[in-house]
Amino acid sequence: AVLESFAVAIETIDMTKHHGQHPRMGAVDVVPFIPCRGTTLEEADTAAKQVAQQVGADFGIPVFLYESSASASHRRNLAAIRKGQFEGMEEKLLDTSLWTPDYGPSHIHPTAGVTAIGARMPLVAFNINLNTSDTAIASAIAKRVRHISGGYHYIKAIGVDLSDKNKAQVSMNLTDFHKTSIYQAFEAVKMEARRYGVSVVESEIVGLLPLEALTDCAEYYLQLSDGFDPYAQIMENRLLEE
Repeated sequence: AVLESFAVAIETIDMTKHHGQHPRMGAVDVVPFIPCRGTTLEEADTAAKQVAQQVGADFGIPVFLYESSASASHRRNLAAIRKGQFEGMEEKLLDTSLWTPDYGPSHIHPTAGVTAIGARMPLVAFNINLNTSDTAIASAIAKRVRHISGGYHYIKAIGVDLSDKNKAQVSMNLTDFHKTSIYQAFEAVKMEARRYGVSVVESEIVGLLPLEALTDCAEYYLQLSDGFDPYAQIMENRLLEE
């Protein structure tokens, strides 16, 4: 299914004509392999490398391995690989000492760019919309909460303009919800927003996330006692066990 999606993406997406809010470097920007119930990170890593090798060979797309599959420490962070985006990637790949792709050609695909593939633990894509259209405020808040700027470990964040909603957004990736939870990210953004006289309007979760990431929030906001057991007391969990 992943390989078939590459074929469709290459046929339909031309990165030379693409513009958007989020950083991106390829028609298929990133493919994470995530261990779920009954699988391990090692198994995900094996699958990621098999697919990465085939993508490079079949489609002529340079592939970088990232996160737990990374071939070097400076390639673990997706943001480091993506820096320069599609427009700057051709020049970036000229630095063969640091940015020779793990698979595929040493030059970008002319319309599909490059791709990152790797195994990683579940990531939570969590966005918070503010009651302002000033993207500079969202960017300032993002800078305060993200780890790279001195904020919380395991938070990546940028400010985004939601012109269709006339709002600004703090767009976040929480790379380890066990260590920096959704509720910590939410409260941190609320706190930083107050200094600019703005407030949170709504939040959104993009894509899939583990159930535990939500029960963690329920425990916090409901002030549940330490005796709460999400596996024993959540009906669906009990049914799955039986």
